[in-house]
Amino acid sequence: MGAGHDHAAGSTVDESDGGHSHSGHSHGGESHGGHSHGGHAGHSHGATADSDKRWLAGALAVIVVFLLGEVIVGVVSGSLALLSDAAHMLTDAASIVLALWAIRLAAKPAQGRMTFGWKRAEILSAQANGLTLLGLAAWLTYEAIRRLIDPPEVTGGLVLITALIGIVVNVLASWMISRANRTSLNVEGAYQHILNDLFAFIATAIAGVVIMLTGFARADGIATLIVVVLMVKAGIGLVRASGRIFLEAAPAYLDPEEIGERMAATDTVVEVHDLHIWEITSGVPSLSAHVLVEPGRDCQRARADVARMLAERYRIDHAVLQVDYVECADEEHADHDHAPHCADSHGPVHRSVSAS
Repeated sequence: MGAGHDHAAGSTVDESDGGHSHSGHSHGGESHGGHSHGGHAGHSHGATADSDKRWLAGALAVIVVFLLGEVIVGVVSGSLALLSDAAHMLTDAASIVLALWAIRLAAKPAQGRMTFGWKRAEILSAQANGLTLLGLAAWLTYEAIRRLIDPPEVTGGLVLITALIGIVVNVLASWMISRANRTSLNVEGAYQHILNDLFAFIATAIAGVVIMLTGFARADGIATLIVVVLMVKAGIGLVRASGRIFLEAAPAYLDPEEIGERMAATDTVVEVHDLHIWEITSGVPSLSAHVLVEPGRDCQRARADVARMLAERYRIDHAVLQVDYVECADEEHADHDHAPHCADSHGPVHRSVSAS
C-alpha cells in the first residue's frame, strides 16, 4: 500500500506472540515505520554473536602471524603467487576485522531513528568483502598476465614450503570460522575470503612443484589466474546476496506467490494483498500484509491462524498483519471481485478459492 493507504477502519494486529502493537498500516516507500524490533531478543544472536567473535578473533590471530612470514618469503623468492596470497591474506585479516566490527555494531538495540537497529551493518560488511574480492581479482589478473608475458625468476623450493605451511594455516582458520554462525552473511563473507586463500595456497603449492621439476616459471602466473576465477565466483555471490537484502527482495528460499496463496487459503480469509517479504538481515525474514476476512468472523482468530502457518511452515516469526472485514474494507468498491481494495496496491492480489 502506498503512503496514502492508512486502513484505520479495520483491526491492525501483529505476530502471534503479541509482542507488537501497530496502529495503522502505512507504507512509506519501502520503510515500514510501524515495526518495532527492540523486543525481539530471539533475533539479537546474543550468545551466538559472542561465540562468533571468539572464533573470528582466533582465525585473525593465526592469519596475521603467517601473513608477516609470507611477505618476507615472497619478497626473497620473487614469487607473485606468494605475494598475491599475502595480499589476499591481508584482505582476509581486514575482512575479519570488519566482520567483528559489524557484529558489535549489529548488537546495538533499536532506538531513535534506527528503528531496525544496526543489523544491516552485517550486510554492509558482507558486501564490502565481496567487492574487495572482485577488486583483488582484477589486480591479480593484471599481474598474472604481465608475468605470463615476461616471467621473472622464481625460487620453487621456497614457494612450495611456504604454500604447504599456508595450506595448514588456512585449513585451521577456515575450520575456526566454519564453527561460527555461517547463516550470517557477514560471517560467510569472512569465510569466503579464507576459503579462497586456501585454494590459492593449494594452487601455489602445485606451481612450486612444477617450477622445481621443470623450471616452468609461468606456472606461478597460471596458478594465480586459477585462484582469480574462484575469487570472482565468491565475490559475485556475496555482492548478489547482500544486494538482494539491500533492495528488500524476498529471500531466495521463500516464494511470495506461494506464501500469498497459502495465506489466502486460511480458514475465513477472503483476500490477501499488499504482501511484502524481505530480510532485516541474513536469516531474519519479515512479512507484512493486509488480510481481508469474511464478514462477522473473528479477526483475531484469523490473524493467529495466518501467523501460526507462517511461523510453522516458512519460519517467518516477524509478521505484521493488518486484518479487516471485507465488508468494511470494500466500501469504496462495489464490485470487489474485479476491483482491488487499494487504489495503489503493491503486487498481486491473492484470493481464496471460495471467494474467487
